[in-house]
Amino acid sequence: MIVAAVQSRALADAIGPVEGVEMVLWPPGEELPPRVDEIEFVVPDYIRARRTARLLGQLPGLRAVQLQTAGYDAVLDLVPPGIELLSARGVHDDATAELALGLTIASLRGIDVAVREAGHWRQDTTRRSLADSRVAILGYGSIGRSVARRMLACSAQVTGVATSARDDDLVGRVVTADEVDWAAQDVVVVVLPLSEVTRHVVDAEFLARLHDGALVVNVGRGALLETDAVLAEAGRLAFALDVTDPEPLPDDHPLWAAPGVLITPHIAGGTTAMLPRMAALVREQLARLRDGRSLRNVVIR
Repeated sequence: MIVAAVQSRALADAIGPVEGVEMVLWPPGEELPPRVDEIEFVVPDYIRARRTARLLGQLPGLRAVQLQTAGYDAVLDLVPPGIELLSARGVHDDATAELALGLTIASLRGIDVAVREAGHWRQDTTRRSLADSRVAILGYGSIGRSVARRMLACSAQVTGVATSARDDDLVGRVVTADEVDWAAQDVVVVVLPLSEVTRHVVDAEFLARLHDGALVVNVGRGALLETDAVLAEAGRLAFALDVTDPEPLPDDHPLWAAPGVLITPHIAGGTTAMLPRMAALVREQLARLRDGRSLRNVVIR
């Protein structure tokens, strides 16, 4: 019998019974879970995963940790050797792509401006439509493809950008960053994972290549963009950011008041779509662990 610890009662209920698995609830406020010596599989809290990761070394039988986030940089340095770290790749694709599309349309069409000007009727018929716009998706993985599907449905011209070129059934050809004419892009959607290689990949030099009025949408990680460079270009360029650096963004941070900057507080994955998809992934992972099969979405082992 495999013993698995889940830090969310709602998730545990959604997972339901899994043959050959016993589920125990580990409230995120408690230092250690019940049956600490028997636990082989842990699903940390969605928000407080790093706090839980600091305790993993006290679980002697632990074999795998299933994150509820697609990103894993926040806990990578805390997972003990020999334990498989699993991302939630695929769980947040739809919700994140929805927000990327929503932020793009809101910024392009000036919805944020209209909200701030509530009570004052001012028409602007010069706004760019997403239709016919050139959209580059920087980080063409699972979420990137979901973003592409929605952009294509809006009649945008989409370029997928990844570390290596390849054929793709949605965009025809995925290209590398060196192959992109960045000055021709109207929208750049950033969905890269954060690493030492990708940190500040969107810096002053990158932003300087974009034409006046171009929009940068970040639904990846805040540190993918260099905040000082964003502030320097705000006004010439537009930005729609679900993630920021620092995060949470302090109330008095200049990004809040920067011209042409639309900010949401890291809400891309946190929707009603998360729970059923996360539960399905955990059920599959537990069945794989029980049956001795390889686990999905392994980041480190």
